[in-house]
Amino acid sequence: MKLKSIVGLVLAAGMLFSCAKNTKEEAKVDPYEPQFIEVAENGKMEFKVEEFGDVDILRYEIPGFNDLTLKEKKLVYYLTQAGLSGRDIMWDQNYRHNLTIRKALENVYVNYSGDKTTDDWKAFDEYLKMVWVSNGIHHHNSNDKLTPEFSKDYLKSLLADTNTELTGEAFEVIFNDKDTKKVNKKAGVDNVLVSAVNFYGPDITNADVEEFYKTAYKGPKGQPIEAGLNSKLVRENGKLIEKVWKSGGMYGEAIDKIIYWLEKAKGVAENEKQAETLGLLIEYYKTGSLDTWDKYCISWATSTEGNIDWINGFIEVYNDPKGYRGSYETIVQVKDVDMSKKMTVLSENAQWFEDNSPLIDSHKKKDVVGVSYKSINVAGEAGDASPKTPIGVNLPNNNWIRQKHGSKSVSLANIINAYGQNGGSGRLKEFVHDDEELQLELKYGKLADKLHTSLHEVIGHASGQINDGIGQPKETLKNYASTMEEGRADLVGLYYLMDPKLKELGLVEDTEGVGKAAYDGYIRNGLMTQLVRLKLGDDVEEDHMVNRQWVSAWVFEKGAKDNVIEKVTRDGKTYFNIKDYVKLRELFGQLLRETQRIKSEGDFEAAKALVEGYGIKVDQAIHAEVLKRNEQFKANPNGGFVNPVLVPDMDATSDEIKAIKIMQPAAFDNQMLYYSKNYSFLTDKN
Repeated sequence: MKLKSIVGLVLAAGMLFSCAKNTKEEAKVDPYEPQFIEVAENGKMEFKVEEFGDVDILRYEIPGFNDLTLKEKKLVYYLTQAGLSGRDIMWDQNYRHNLTIRKALENVYVNYSGDKTTDDWKAFDEYLKMVWVSNGIHHHNSNDKLTPEFSKDYLKSLLADTNTELTGEAFEVIFNDKDTKKVNKKAGVDNVLVSAVNFYGPDITNADVEEFYKTAYKGPKGQPIEAGLNSKLVRENGKLIEKVWKSGGMYGEAIDKIIYWLEKAKGVAENEKQAETLGLLIEYYKTGSLDTWDKYCISWATSTEGNIDWINGFIEVYNDPKGYRGSYETIVQVKDVDMSKKMTVLSENAQWFEDNSPLIDSHKKKDVVGVSYKSINVAGEAGDASPKTPIGVNLPNNNWIRQKHGSKSVSLANIINAYGQNGGSGRLKEFVHDDEELQLELKYGKLADKLHTSLHEVIGHASGQINDGIGQPKETLKNYASTMEEGRADLVGLYYLMDPKLKELGLVEDTEGVGKAAYDGYIRNGLMTQLVRLKLGDDVEEDHMVNRQWVSAWVFEKGAKDNVIEKVTRDGKTYFNIKDYVKLRELFGQLLRETQRIKSEGDFEAAKALVEGYGIKVDQAIHAEVLKRNEQFKANPNGGFVNPVLVPDMDATSDEIKAIKIMQPAAFDNQMLYYSKNYSFLTDKN
């Protein structure tokens, strides 16, 4: 976006603003200081910041923030500062050379004074921005190493011109064929050895990991800890050990900053339970104890009062080929009061959904405990949640805690809204089978997506139970555990989207219309449109994309004899047309029953057959066709976000915060540079 004016902020005792009025003045703006757009008096703003590669960078608003008390605003501010303080942990987790490479590339970007109109510079500019959005040199979706469209010699010239050092393996890996996959979960390879993610020492193998956790501490009986969640497994003096991420341990410098801001947050907690929960999180970061992490997760899951909430820690294990280690992630949340009230009805009826599911009876929970659902507005994100962000989250991940103490599900309302403000209906019209499908999507699509996300998070992840004596999915299903869990939760949502219960609960007026729109959209995406995110010839590898494909491909195949989903070729273009929605729902139910059986019984071979047989390989002819048909559309298939900036207004005499204002960032590069300057607490090698 071309801005007519840029507001430069100087943070001191107060705030000083100056508007750039011409090119010469703009050139003097410090690239490391935050720059903001002016939001119109009516509050409307441009959501799109810029586009590059296959990514659109967007802004999001924080509805409800101005209605908070000053104390609540302070809590939000301190929590966002805590989150950003750990930002570099995610970069280092993603790849061992990421911080070294980022530091060098950013120095070039800021200090190069040569010709910036050449194709080489434009390629360098895009490469760095893709590195920023991916938190490293591997693509955020495909896990493939990003490929620069400039030469090794050109980068050497940039380094020399800006007096920047980048040598050895960190330089060479940008161009060579080493460490090509951040995470490789394919069958038939040593997944740990061939994954570049920095969760394991360079000589650690699948067998090492499995052997180590056979005898590692697993927690009290019936209450297993998430073993390996917060550590790196390495070999020292011939012995396997865990380097724990904690104060005084690995990543200690950044974690100490996180603790500093969490202590401040605890001081302005909304209630005693919130303060107790923050205290446990602080203790966990200080000690690295996974028993304390479980205590924190229980306290967090049962802390449901107040307008502010957060996600903070080493959370999701998608980036670990063995499913042990959690990526650093934070999301700070302001409750969307009105929408949360409307959606709480799902939580209140969780037991009905469990009792009426198509699962084998022994795999159903007899008492679904405390499934909490909120629609929230994001106030800040970092780590694994930024710049790419989820739209829904269900935590904690530990199964026994979920079963005994419940869980929290959130839908990120303002993120969903920002996505909705970007792009248009052109791509939809290109890939729908007919006008009926188009009209269903236009009328019910947004509600269908919102309900599917809610059912996925609230009912799906909370549903089902593991048989006695069966290990955790990361032990039994191994590299297939994450995609199997996401597919299982998707199937719960799909099964119930056509159920009259949704109308009875007042969530929809037309169950059939919403259900049809949801089924059309899921099959269209799972078999075709999500392929726009991949390069031709690539397999599907990101866990959520994999699960959408194996679910869609399985029901397509199993329904072929009854023509449940018809593959149509018209004018050289492929479409998928659902002929029988009732039978499709039955197929979703059958597959849900089977995926829960696989999880409950720990059936690795069945999980492998499902994922490898239906979820990984891509029909190359359809992929080529989809990419060709997609070329006409401007909106990119992937989205990332800049975060709003919370600017404290300090009282000059007391040095206390007297107000906090939301400012919208002007540019993606400026925010990335500001973060690097102000939140880099780790050395290049950790």
